[in-house]
Amino acid sequence: MHIKKYNTRRSQQATNAKLSQLGPPWRRGIVQINPFVVVTSGDTFLLPHIKTHQKLYRHDQPLKPAMPAEKTHVNMVVIGHVDSGKSTTTGHLVYKCGGIDQRRLEKFEKAAAQMGKSSFKFAWVLDKLKAERERGITIDISLLKFNTQKYSMTIIDAPGHRDFIKNMITGTSQADVALLVVSAAKGEYEAGVSRSGQTREHALLAYTLGVKQIIVCVNKMDLTEPPYSQKRFDEVVRGVSGFLKKIGYDSATVPFVPISGWTGENMITATQKMPWFQGWKTRRREGNTSGRTLLEVLDSVQPPVRTINKPLRLPLQDVYKIGGVGTVPVGKIETGVLKPGMTLMFSPAKLTAEVKSIEMHHQGLETALPGHNVGFNIKNVSVKNLRRGDVAGNAQQDPPSDVSSFEAQVIILNHPGKLKTGYSPVLDCHTAHVTCRFAELKEKLDRRTGKKLEDHPQMLRSGDAATVKMVPIKPMCVESFFTYPPLGRFAARDLKQTVAVGVIKSVEKDHGSKFRAQVCK
Repeated sequence: MHIKKYNTRRSQQATNAKLSQLGPPWRRGIVQINPFVVVTSGDTFLLPHIKTHQKLYRHDQPLKPAMPAEKTHVNMVVIGHVDSGKSTTTGHLVYKCGGIDQRRLEKFEKAAAQMGKSSFKFAWVLDKLKAERERGITIDISLLKFNTQKYSMTIIDAPGHRDFIKNMITGTSQADVALLVVSAAKGEYEAGVSRSGQTREHALLAYTLGVKQIIVCVNKMDLTEPPYSQKRFDEVVRGVSGFLKKIGYDSATVPFVPISGWTGENMITATQKMPWFQGWKTRRREGNTSGRTLLEVLDSVQPPVRTINKPLRLPLQDVYKIGGVGTVPVGKIETGVLKPGMTLMFSPAKLTAEVKSIEMHHQGLETALPGHNVGFNIKNVSVKNLRRGDVAGNAQQDPPSDVSSFEAQVIILNHPGKLKTGYSPVLDCHTAHVTCRFAELKEKLDRRTGKKLEDHPQMLRSGDAATVKMVPIKPMCVESFFTYPPLGRFAARDLKQTVAVGVIKSVEKDHGSKFRAQVCK
């Protein structure tokens, strides 16, 4: 493309004069105009800064056709037991969908071979930390974008190791769909579904945190005995569909896909090595779907319903300091809309700040909608003052505030003893992990019907449901499940396992926070 670059450091008047010299096409044939690009019938002007018009380009190429309509955005988390092949499967899928080029993959392959871990080349697409590469496990969540035929997907690779389950919960709380990776290799499937395995717990946490669509990937089919064994696949499907049903998923809506994340079997194209596999089928109210490959499953998911008309709620996943840019909080917009120039209120940090710019996957956005995983630049706020678990909202429209206590409906899942008033597990709600005390056991309920069985019970055991008043030990921002569902679900963890799940019925807001808010202009 032939581009003429006009003077970059001219005054505003000189730039305007140049525009007027260009004559009729400029005045007559404007096709599209936005703050950065003006497209005319034969000319394109890039105006990177609308106020000063510092740069002006022109090319004499004919106009390009309009961009196709934007694809629906879906967030998918990849979960499962440690070493079930989550990062390798995800990396291979992203590579095959064109999300990473051949040169970068060859670079990873060479570096992995030098460390004696050549089988980790696909995993390294997502595992970027030095410790992750040395240990061969995922530690923190990583996000990557790729496109299917129907959707633009943000894929969230979560750690499987139980020591890093906090990070897995942070990733899962941001997802619309879960991809549960189960290893079919000898001994690995059994380890994953055992009491101490992570396959069951991850599926339970996904359901608790509101991820109602789940896809099961039966991985490592090349390592079964014999390889690509139908008997082993059927055994895994029976076991996994059994416990998914107990958790609350409808087994008719869950597709099971046999794949090999390492060799790429049945990921993009139908496999020839498993002639016995007739394809997956799902039955939903919206209609039945079927197919053979993993990519077809991803295209069959139901797009989530987004709530735009509610006030903004954006739980922070992380906060970064970027040289030359400043403080950049990152998170998924749960409800509402985020735009540059908005004044945000952060709770429980009690700060307000103005949004300078918004990016998603290194591309600028003028409007960020629910479901978008975005990073946004804010003025005059230090990284030290914000942390994972804080919630951002519009300072002018129902701003978020921390809570002094809240009432929740809780189901006790697996606790070896009796729970009494004063019990303090760690609560995982959206991206926050805060210890909360059971201040008062109000009612014991029937799990099935929700009817009241007993007032002010003395204790609770595994399997009981109850209404409980809870008090966070540190400042925490949560909302009622009925007003903001994503901020009203939680899991309670203790003894390295999930002991209870619940929803928040009502919150007692800490009203002092509004008056103590520190304003940053």
